[in-house]
Amino acid sequence: MIFDTHAHYDDEAFDGDRDELLRSLPEHGIEAAVNVGASMESTERTLKLTEEYPFLYGAVGVHPNETGSLTEGDMERLKEFCSRPKVVAVGEIGLDYYWDEPERDIQKKWFVRQLELAREVGLPVIIHSRDAAKDTLDIIKGARGEEIGGVIHCFSYGVEMAREYLDMGFFIGIGGVLTFNNGRKLKEVAAYAPLEQIVLETDCPYLSPVPNRGKRNSSLNLPYVVETLAQIKGVTKEEIEIQTCRNARRLYRLEER
Repeated sequence: MIFDTHAHYDDEAFDGDRDELLRSLPEHGIEAAVNVGASMESTERTLKLTEEYPFLYGAVGVHPNETGSLTEGDMERLKEFCSRPKVVAVGEIGLDYYWDEPERDIQKKWFVRQLELAREVGLPVIIHSRDAAKDTLDIIKGARGEEIGGVIHCFSYGVEMAREYLDMGFFIGIGGVLTFNNGRKLKEVAAYAPLEQIVLETDCPYLSPVPNRGKRNSSLNLPYVVETLAQIKGVTKEEIEIQTCRNARRLYRLEER
């Protein structure tokens, strides 16, 4: 069975067949998935999905590019959302200098604030970091991120940066990019990182693996990532599935629930 640690099934890309697709996941070997909030609106949609599908969990939070209109009132709402029984993380939160909006000081302010929220409610974090390696690491270290725990989603940096996060006990999120011809850097990270600190993710509907690159992604594509990771690690696909599923449950502290 496979655990998809990062999905966006509330996205409009699934409006045409969401229920049919989600209900098909268990029969295709998907044990569970975490739907991840990216805005206040998508967080609310995420909560509704977790109520409807027993194998779906939720993360609540605001993506860096959506932080421009955030308020302390929103933080209070997020705090209340964190008490819901199937909410397992605060995320996705972080910094995105690729799109570079809103201004970086605003992104940083709400990144720090959401890290504080995660500490307050005792949940791990899902970190989004794009073209912002140093600032992300500095903020996480400043917040004593090793005490909060979490995953660096869609990891896009090199081995040296991976070492920093692995040493703090973070998990590395790996998805479809691992199968890309230009995914050399992620392949190096996957080879370096202990299998015990790797989790599988789709970021669907984005980042479909080869051979479906460019098409809408879903958890059904994760076997392609499993196969590539098994080749890199020199183990069987079954070992990848078992260990990454165990890792996901540890990341989201599901055994404690």
